[in-house]
Amino acid sequence: MLEFPYSVCDFYTLITEDYFYVDRTNHIRLIEKAGKQLLFLRPRRFGKTLLLSMLENYYDVAKADEFERLFGHLAIGQNPTPKHNQYLVMTWDFSAVSPQDDAHQIEQTLHRYVNSCIQDFADYYQALLPSEIRIEPVDAIDSFLSLLRVVRQTPYRLYLLIDEYDNFANEMMMGSQELSKSRYDTLLSGEGLLKTVFKTVKSASAGRGLDRVFISGISPV
Repeated sequence: MLEFPYSVCDFYTLITEDYFYVDRTNHIRLIEKAGKQLLFLRPRRFGKTLLLSMLENYYDVAKADEFERLFGHLAIGQNPTPKHNQYLVMTWDFSAVSPQDDAHQIEQTLHRYVNSCIQDFADYYQALLPSEIRIEPVDAIDSFLSLLRVVRQTPYRLYLLIDEYDNFANEMMMGSQELSKSRYDTLLSGEGLLKTVFKTVKSASAGRGLDRVFISGISPV
């Protein structure tokens, strides 16, 4: 008997533990055709995180041996695209980063979070990476650039999935803390850290190892 996956947003768990799943994999082909840098805005509880998890499992080169198990019974498994299991995949979920501290603490927290994701990536793909990714404890941007340099030494390219990219803006505009100029500038202004992160991502998409970016956020309606 199938169980309904209440609050389960991990595609791998849904499939391997036989939860009820409404097949949305036919959209993968449309997503590929739509472009290499995509922004997906939908209301809360719309399934954005599950969508990113589905893409992660579909494109992850390390899960190539499990493709039939995960997708064979689904629409895309019957007619897969040539790009399945062809990428090194990394996910950033900015809802995991609290914007409730002062400006300096927010900046440190964001650096630590991105560095943690990069370290997880390095551990997960260790067998496929020809050299070590250098993690700079106080400069996640430099850590990300180091990751890209290593990725360019492999036959693969990076697929970056970013969930809740607008978490900081939403929390600042609607959260309980006072909206101060220093907190806003730290994250969201032209020179803010989050702006710098996305500028780096944009630059990396120009032939520097990052091939595809899929960003999800909350729509204003």
